[in-house]
Amino acid sequence: MQTESTPETLWLDGVHVAPSPNFDERPDCPIDLLVIHNISLPPGQFGGPHIKDFFCNQLDCHIHPFFREIENLKVSAHFLIDRAGQVTQFVPLDKRAWHAGASTFCGRQRCNDFSIGIEMEGTDDSPYTEAQYQSLTRLTREIQQHYPAITRERITGHSDISPGRKTDPGPFFDWEKYRALLQF
Repeated sequence: MQTESTPETLWLDGVHVAPSPNFDERPDCPIDLLVIHNISLPPGQFGGPHIKDFFCNQLDCHIHPFFREIENLKVSAHFLIDRAGQVTQFVPLDKRAWHAGASTFCGRQRCNDFSIGIEMEGTDDSPYTEAQYQSLTRLTREIQQHYPAITRERITGHSDISPGRKTDPGPFFDWEKYRALLQF
């Protein structure tokens, strides 16, 4: 399903849409942070519907033993970029997705309140694909058009806002490459 970007909902045009119930209203504050994550379900495996099902509370927890460990979690991100570079949006940009958990950026706590979350299908110990970097760059630019306060300095990894608790997007995420792509 694709839909157009509108000021009312902020669903982006040209992406797959899979509405998640795991979001709520943001407090009255500017949206000025972009957080990069990684996810794979089951851990270390790519492809399949499991991430989408997880974010939409439709994951069949009998398919894999790990799924029983996460069956009661209610999480989401605004976007997922799969290994082929396909972008799926789960939460409108103007709503608060549940992606960062306990987190702090520049002294501000509760990063979900003022951030956009992008999940990259990947792991801490595997390189991301060229298609993912290209899609991430395009998506970042589009998000920045809606929220110009999200400057290059206000793009961070989950590990940076939740140190000691999170490690993603991991050492194989090429920040230098991503930042160079954003210059063009």
